[in-house]
Amino acid sequence: MLRIGASLDLDTVLREIIDSSRALTGARVGIIATVDETGAPSDAYFSGFAPENQRELLAWPGNLGLFEHFRELRAPLRHANSAEYVRALGLPAPPISATAFQCTPMLHRGVSVGNFFLYEKTGGGEFTEADEELLMVFAAQAAVSIANARAHRSERRARADLEALVETSPVGVAVFDANTGQVLSVNREARRIVETLRTPGRNVEDVLEVLSFRRSDGREISPADLPHEERFMNSETVRSEEVVLSVPDGRSVRILINVTPIEAEDGRGASVVVAMQDLAPLDEIERMRAEFLELVSHELRAPLAAIKGSADTLLEDISDLDQAEMREFFRIIAEQARHMRHIVSDLLDAGRIDSGTLSVFPEPSRVADLVERARSAFLAGGGRHGIVVDLPAGLPLVMADRRRVAQVLDNLLANAARHAPESAPIRITAASDGAHVAVSVADDGSGIARELLPHLFRKRVTGGTARHGLGLAICRGLVEAHGGRIRAESDGPGRGTTVTFTVPAQAGAEAEAHAPDTPVSHSRDAGTAEPRRILVLDDDPRTLRFARDALADAGFEPLVTGTPQDLGRIVRIQRPHLALLDLVLPTADVIELLRRVPGLSDLPVIFISGYGRDETIVRAFEAGAVDYIGKPFSRAELVARVRAALRRNDDPKPFVHGRLAINYESRKVTVSGRPVALTPTEYGLLALLSRQAGRVVRHNTLLHRVWGRGDDADVNRVRVIVRNLRRKLGDSAEDPAWIFSERGVGYRMPVPAGRRN
Repeated sequence: MLRIGASLDLDTVLREIIDSSRALTGARVGIIATVDETGAPSDAYFSGFAPENQRELLAWPGNLGLFEHFRELRAPLRHANSAEYVRALGLPAPPISATAFQCTPMLHRGVSVGNFFLYEKTGGGEFTEADEELLMVFAAQAAVSIANARAHRSERRARADLEALVETSPVGVAVFDANTGQVLSVNREARRIVETLRTPGRNVEDVLEVLSFRRSDGREISPADLPHEERFMNSETVRSEEVVLSVPDGRSVRILINVTPIEAEDGRGASVVVAMQDLAPLDEIERMRAEFLELVSHELRAPLAAIKGSADTLLEDISDLDQAEMREFFRIIAEQARHMRHIVSDLLDAGRIDSGTLSVFPEPSRVADLVERARSAFLAGGGRHGIVVDLPAGLPLVMADRRRVAQVLDNLLANAARHAPESAPIRITAASDGAHVAVSVADDGSGIARELLPHLFRKRVTGGTARHGLGLAICRGLVEAHGGRIRAESDGPGRGTTVTFTVPAQAGAEAEAHAPDTPVSHSRDAGTAEPRRILVLDDDPRTLRFARDALADAGFEPLVTGTPQDLGRIVRIQRPHLALLDLVLPTADVIELLRRVPGLSDLPVIFISGYGRDETIVRAFEAGAVDYIGKPFSRAELVARVRAALRRNDDPKPFVHGRLAINYESRKVTVSGRPVALTPTEYGLLALLSRQAGRVVRHNTLLHRVWGRGDDADVNRVRVIVRNLRRKLGDSAEDPAWIFSERGVGYRMPVPAGRRN
């Protein structure tokens, strides 16, 4: 016991326990088999057993059955013949000599952490009651050691998680010793904030010697005026106070600060935690808000001035005005009031775009109808420019919200009219652009400097382009809500401007057939009213919003996220029926996520990506995708592909390859017409491999989907089931016909003739 207690290493402790128990009981072989917190097999420790015997025992087909039997053991067990005991359980003969054995469960606070086995008493005798009592003592010691090791590991993991959380927090955190004032720890964000005040070549602690704090009540405090030991001894609790940190050379930073003293057990201060948040981003938001308000006031000031001037003239000089002059003033009032209404509508749309609540409802539309609607509205509203429309024959129908696309064209026509002379016409053209139709509005007006083009569609427009107001920003939001893109081109000032936007073309016949008329039952679980849950991962919020709206309108329940770290939680808690994953993310390898996130590889996966290269598509299908959608895509195409993938997953065709046939509906397997009796586990593994025919199914995927848990350390259980399957099917590991091994990776089955992979 003294030797056991002298080490903190679990492997060393357990092997010392086995060796000691063997020495004191006269056993030739000792084994400790542990289970994890869920009751699944964890680790095995051997003593007195040659490595080749260990491998043979781990590969023994009766392993899992014997494990299930002993997992329920709650009292010590002794038997004179191990082989006879195993055969009585209906298991095959074990690869261990027929000799006496004893076993006792290892319990910690009533919970099993494994079992302790001793085999083959020296001299061929049986284990005694004294041996049993001794084994129970050692088993209790082993259980305590295992529980302590797990508690220590959990504590270290929790501490590491907490440290990582603090280090990567967007809030700065600094911890000081309350007695000495020394810095104990500083996270990344706190270092970034203080970095602006640090003198090059000096460390963070040196900043404290020259730093001063100006609090919100005007008090200025300098820690340099206090001894180290008094700086934090009487720290007060501070909540959300604005403080300005400054150094003697005038550099300063404004932060929001929280101070929390931490007391020791004796009630004295032990440390002080200071949390700080840089207010510079909030200042930038305030500046942008002020600039936006200035832009809005500029937009409203002109029509208000025109309305007021016309109204004042009518009130003061009406007796001197003839009918024609009066009508002109009334026309100005009505026109400018209509212009103000459009500005207010644009403001509301801008708010909806920013909040992600702007929705569009596309339907098949002719481009010519959309253009004519906008042209008529422009001319009816008093537009004085000529409109030249040049649309080629054979343009496909587009999926467009007619009112919203007309609004885009109306804004573009109004913008062109403001900056082009009345003598110069405005041209509207269109052309097919892959899966989209590109519509262009061109003018011969004042043009735009090339360096300002990237800023044209922002609400916050600088320089001479401020006159474009909100209209183009609204256009961008509406076009992107359709899944399209918008851009502007100009050769420079005085050389005109062309604005082009794209609208998705109507999908092919297959998508049209499933778009509006597909029964709702395809979007719900069979026999229930529960909608199918579709997981969507994409780093583009516009794509997430577009997919969310399209899926929700089609009767699905979308689960959208832009954070790869959320996948495991969503899959575990929400249990989606299908996943739509962006193939290329800047912060994660999605194919690696597919392999690593438990349960994700169990789902039918459709990859979406803006990369349409052949090698990218091949890589997606090699990773196990059931389909691939290239960006941009229409709502109808997205819904149709999701429904098709769900149908294929729900109603797979029977698997037939040579003499082997698998009927998934009846769960029957035959070879040359002869039924093959399989256990549920054997059938589950065979069905999984056959559904993924042509692809390698990794060991951990088989363990997770067939057994519900496990990792690569448990591959022996897979090998045992595959060996049994091959024997029952008449297959051979050396020359397989159906189940092929990929060494160190997993297994695969061939694609049946006539079926596409």
